[in-house]
Amino acid sequence: MTTESTSIPPSPGSWPSAGQVASLTSPRGAADRLALPPRRRPAGGRPAAVPLVVADACAVLLATCLLSAAHRRWDLALFVGALVVLLDGRAGLYRPVVVLTGVLDDLPALASRAGVAWCVTAAAVAAYAPGLALGPLRLCAAYGTHVVAVAVLRGLVQAHRRRSARAHPRSALVVGGPGAAQRFAAALVQHPEYGIRPVGIVGARPDGERPGGEPGLPVLSTTEEIHRAVIQNTVRDAVFLTEDDGLLTLFQQYGCTTWRIGGGAAGAAMGDHLWGYGCRRLVPVGERPGLTAKRVLDVALAGPALALALPVLLVCALAVRIADGPGVLFRQERVGQNGRLFTLLKFRTLRPADETESATRWSVAHDHRMSAAGHFLRKTSLDELPQLWNVLRGDMSLVGPRPERPYFVGQFSRIHAGYAARHRMPVGLTGLAQVHGLRGDTSIEDRCRFDNHYIDHWSLWQDVCILLRTAAGLVRPTGS
Repeated sequence: MTTESTSIPPSPGSWPSAGQVASLTSPRGAADRLALPPRRRPAGGRPAAVPLVVADACAVLLATCLLSAAHRRWDLALFVGALVVLLDGRAGLYRPVVVLTGVLDDLPALASRAGVAWCVTAAAVAAYAPGLALGPLRLCAAYGTHVVAVAVLRGLVQAHRRRSARAHPRSALVVGGPGAAQRFAAALVQHPEYGIRPVGIVGARPDGERPGGEPGLPVLSTTEEIHRAVIQNTVRDAVFLTEDDGLLTLFQQYGCTTWRIGGGAAGAAMGDHLWGYGCRRLVPVGERPGLTAKRVLDVALAGPALALALPVLLVCALAVRIADGPGVLFRQERVGQNGRLFTLLKFRTLRPADETESATRWSVAHDHRMSAAGHFLRKTSLDELPQLWNVLRGDMSLVGPRPERPYFVGQFSRIHAGYAARHRMPVGLTGLAQVHGLRGDTSIEDRCRFDNHYIDHWSLWQDVCILLRTAAGLVRPTGS
């Protein structure tokens, strides 16, 4: 193979690289999933938005109550309130934040969206019930009351959260170089108003240093130490001073809320900082908007495609049966999203000597045992057609990182930083790496880089583009 997969892997007790931290060796007694940390509900999720939604709704009700008796209609209040919640939600004004800033930071966004909601409502009332039309003065009075009320009510919510954060800080681990991480942790300890209590540093320990050998927080340098610290200290947050996809995946598997600090926090608002350190939340892949649409696209395309391909499937099955005998379909265990194991289907192009060869042999593209039918199926990628059934079952997606066998996942995860992070997203029939020619016996490091780039910048439109490029590539097949 054309990768560095024959390199000597790091020792088990060394600092876990991005690809190592999530152990990817199948545990005893867990046949359907690779070893990953127990998943917890992330802190600061949707319930944190409820008080802010209530504050916005109460501001609308108060503004409606101050209107004249003829205009004091609850259906009007319901319409305005629904618009306000929708617009504020789209603007991220209910997002969980690590920094409890003053309401003034969000006031321009709140005021502008409140203005849009009231103007749209006034226009709708004037169009459908002219007798109840809001005049300019009444509209301005309602809008002004709304803005003042939402500022006061949200201010009360934020003040309560600050008191609660100071009284009940959340335990956190800081990921980065020990020097910078210790300085950042010291700043958080000196400013408890942020509600974060660092309990350890995740980073490479200097050679020869023992845990706790230096003053300050303990430095955790192995997966076992991280696991112990998360469990014993009920760690709810992981704060990243450096990029590390493997550790990011690990902490998100634990259910920790993950934050990016410093230069990598570009795009954060002015008020989103921890004692001058800019910060933004790193959203897990599973929480991104649009993933439901991705699944809908899979079912909408895979179902008809499977039906239309039925004659081709029958011809391929007949060719395999004649050329290679019984056993038309080839079933193999592969690693899916979050380390879950599933059975992948393909047309049989080669009959391996035994199960060990099937699970651990890398490439069979030029095997002398392959029949002419097998060569044709692999060259045209028709052997992959049965995987449309895997897509319909939910084992795979149409677009995503290609699934690999557990043996090679374990090998590549120890060698290539970020390989384990490929499993944040559903695996796919095709992907960004494949449309760039990375199929079969090609560089695993390159594939890993393309796969993680796809996950980090995923959009539904990009899936459509990759599918179109894949379809175009079938006209000039290169095989695998």
